[in-house]
Amino acid sequence: MSEFEGIVNGHRDGHGFVVRDDGQPDLYLPPNEMRAVLHKDRVKARVVRHDRRGRPEGRVTEIVERSASPIIGRLLQESGVWLVAPEDKRYGQDVLIPKGATGSAKAGQVVVIELTEPPALYGQPVGRVKEVLGDIDDPGMEIEIAVRKYEVPHEFSEAALAQSRALPDKVRAADKRGRVDLTDVPLVTIDGEDARDFDDAVYCEPTRVGRGKGWRLLVAIADVSHYVETGSPIDVDAYDRATSVYFPRRVIPMLPEKLSNGLCSLNPEVERLCMVCDMLINAKGEIHAYQFYPAVMFSHGRLTYTEVAAILQNTRGPEASQRQALVPHLLNLHDVYRALLAARERRGAVDFETTETQIVCDESGRIEKIVPRTRNDAHRLIEEAMLAANVCSAEFIAQGKHHGLYRVHEGPTPEKLETLRQYLKAMGVPHTVGDVPRTQDFQQIAHATQDRPDAPQIHQMLLRSMSQAIYAPENQGHFGLAFEAYTHFTSPIRRYPDLLVHRVIKAILNERKYHLPALPTPGEAHAKLSKRLAARAAAGAQKARAKLSAEMQGWQAAGLHCSANERRADEASRDVEAWLKCKYMRERLGEEFSGVVTAVTSFGLFVTLDSLYVEGLVHITELGGEYYRFDEARQELRGERTGIRYTLGSRVNVQVSRVDLDGRRIDFRLVRPDDDLVLRALRDKAGGEPVSDGPARGKRPAKPGGAGAQYGNDHRRGAGSAAAKASRPGHPSGNGRSGRGAAGKSRKGKR
Repeated sequence: MSEFEGIVNGHRDGHGFVVRDDGQPDLYLPPNEMRAVLHKDRVKARVVRHDRRGRPEGRVTEIVERSASPIIGRLLQESGVWLVAPEDKRYGQDVLIPKGATGSAKAGQVVVIELTEPPALYGQPVGRVKEVLGDIDDPGMEIEIAVRKYEVPHEFSEAALAQSRALPDKVRAADKRGRVDLTDVPLVTIDGEDARDFDDAVYCEPTRVGRGKGWRLLVAIADVSHYVETGSPIDVDAYDRATSVYFPRRVIPMLPEKLSNGLCSLNPEVERLCMVCDMLINAKGEIHAYQFYPAVMFSHGRLTYTEVAAILQNTRGPEASQRQALVPHLLNLHDVYRALLAARERRGAVDFETTETQIVCDESGRIEKIVPRTRNDAHRLIEEAMLAANVCSAEFIAQGKHHGLYRVHEGPTPEKLETLRQYLKAMGVPHTVGDVPRTQDFQQIAHATQDRPDAPQIHQMLLRSMSQAIYAPENQGHFGLAFEAYTHFTSPIRRYPDLLVHRVIKAILNERKYHLPALPTPGEAHAKLSKRLAARAAAGAQKARAKLSAEMQGWQAAGLHCSANERRADEASRDVEAWLKCKYMRERLGEEFSGVVTAVTSFGLFVTLDSLYVEGLVHITELGGEYYRFDEARQELRGERTGIRYTLGSRVNVQVSRVDLDGRRIDFRLVRPDDDLVLRALRDKAGGEPVSDGPARGKRPAKPGGAGAQYGNDHRRGAGSAAAKASRPGHPSGNGRSGRGAAGKSRKGKR
């Protein structure tokens, strides 16, 4: 049979998979095939057989390239032999460390190693200690591990730091030339209490638009491009990072602190350079006209969402009395927000309210509590203002016939669409989605079901059916927001695509062309995303891409790089949050909580606790002593004997039975099943007649960990359900179900 190339994806249970370059289904590798390879190695392989379900099983025929990724783990000494147990269990083998290669590391410490000898069929890999991170219980160790595990750039180059130090501390007279002076306009920033960098400011005043009333809305964005020149050392480092990465209590910034928190940040009562989107919006919330221009501004206030929401609710309250001069302008902002919101509803944009959470840590990095983030009118006001500016920037680039990066959000894939249709039909929803889905279809279903008791799970399935947004030079619209063209303009301090958009807008204003610099070699994340997108594309689209100009190919590479690094940042953040939550729940072993089923798979239920907002698995072996059948259309598990059903939104009581810190895994055990519910299910099944046979109480594992015994065997956590797979990342536009932690920015985010 023919050979093909791919990347090895190891599994904690010893087997692995080859993620094929050609986009075909992953190839299963049994444990004996994994002895000579490691997670992330590039190999050639071939199919040798298919299992009973038709899934391919293969054999590695050649190791093309060993992964250069560092391995992080704990240094251990067993019977006089030094070895490192990898923290990422997808590396299925411990690494031997010769006596002279341990450096200054001590037993039990977390270290970074590099391989000196790869694994062989009959020999373990050998390595040397490259870096000592410290003890596993050191504050912030989970972040140190994550940035290396996901290869997040976390140290600026000396050249970038030197260039940063040479920058001025404030705006100079020469910097103001050719700019509009807006220092007398009462622009304000509105952010969270814990925000440190302020990249957007807003101002609104009523005005005549055409023959009717309307508003002039100014969105001023930090002019990062003035200080970060194309190809400069800071620019090279910023492109490499592509985004800031937010962890609880720590941020890995895209730009050096002198820029991100100082010279570019729109701090209160100091002059700052900015790029302005100046819009006229009519009473219907439609953008009547707009213009872009460079300006110099003076923030008249650093406001918080909580403060602004309080002022909007009570203009005579204590918060309003402290900001009397700004209150009229905030009311104007609220008025234009309501008009924009009405236009959004007419447009049919999808807007589901999801529960985002925030991890609050103490000084040592230990979780104190996990709290829900509540969105108020101040959050929504800023979001609508940013959306308006982003739409204008996309239209401006398109009309200027210049290459740039759009924020593209495609509609559901045919597979996800069919899963959604089957679910809506099974749930008795009177509306469905056509073969060519429209955003209005989703909005209509959301409105039609909003008063149903199962509305949360229906809306959850609507969200899961969508794709994730990416950056691309071809404008394909934004499905979720129902925009024909959309881009990211409003956060150049923390997102590289926004910085590129600023440069393109400036080039158009100056009647010239912006040229991308020579881009570094794409990384592994870029390559993975590129292949995944290529596999989804039609053959015709592939041929069309092959004919693209070198310039367009460069923009495509930039879009893929930024999209992939956004995914990497999300994965690193989720990994740290999962580690913190596991450590938090380890102190609650044996305790009981109420919760709601938030995902259903063939191997069990994922339950989110009501009070702690932590998710864990109730394995199918914990649901009772009978056979449960998984119904993917209904997203439910149903007992064949009792007929009892567990579906999205089901309320359950669980006990914390097991916490695996290394595997980032929490297992629950079902407790106190509802006897009435079971009896009712039995009566329904018997046609309403009483049933004498009582419900089975289920099996309890004989030892800790039994509940999760089969959990690790499911490829990619949810192999039985397309919806379950899609549920892990959260919002398809990038807004995850879990928040970004105390340092995070939940709004203005990733739509």
